[in-house]
Amino acid sequence: MQKIRTAKGRKTSSTRWIERQLNDPYVTKAKQLGYRSRAAFKLLEMDEKYKFLKAGMAVVDLGAAPGGWCQIALEKKCDKIVAIDLLPIDDLAGVIFMQQDFMADDAPDKLKEALGGRADVVMSDMAHNTTGHRETDHLKIMALVEAGYDFACEILKHGGVYLAKTFQGGADSELLARMKIDFSVVRHVKPKASRQDSSEMYVLATGFRKNLTA
Repeated sequence: MQKIRTAKGRKTSSTRWIERQLNDPYVTKAKQLGYRSRAAFKLLEMDEKYKFLKAGMAVVDLGAAPGGWCQIALEKKCDKIVAIDLLPIDDLAGVIFMQQDFMADDAPDKLKEALGGRADVVMSDMAHNTTGHRETDHLKIMALVEAGYDFACEILKHGGVYLAKTFQGGADSELLARMKIDFSVVRHVKPKASRQDSSEMYVLATGFRKNLTA
């Protein structure tokens, strides 16, 4: 295991993060395979198990930077990929990317315009910077999950998929109740590529019941 000294001016938490990155097999494997982040393996693992990404699909990626999930969607030969993030990403052939806050009032309409129709999959790896206060962090992430969900319900095709990062206990009971009405199957998933000491997990809703004419 590689260890580094705490440099002057660097927080101990930053040092621990660097050490964890250096010793993370998924970080090493991502570099070897040319993936932009270890998060690519989370999506890859979930898709290999539940098979929701297919050739020819239209996909929206919320919180896309640095582009690892877009790379997996491209590998699966998805036909159209529209992505958004506050942070920039390097160009990826086949991906329409906009640098903007998804929570901005005009962001959903811009995504719809770029998509030019309905989506088969809306996937979200969005997350707020954590404060360390469990209740505050949970409220913040759930606000993102619910905003992504409302957007997904507007643009998904019948039979579509919504995938979103959550934390702690997963999606709130009220949101889960909505999902179970709108989708055929709703499940919480924690891929092996998620660090075991992290409270991160994902909610995966498949078989959207609406938009029959899409």
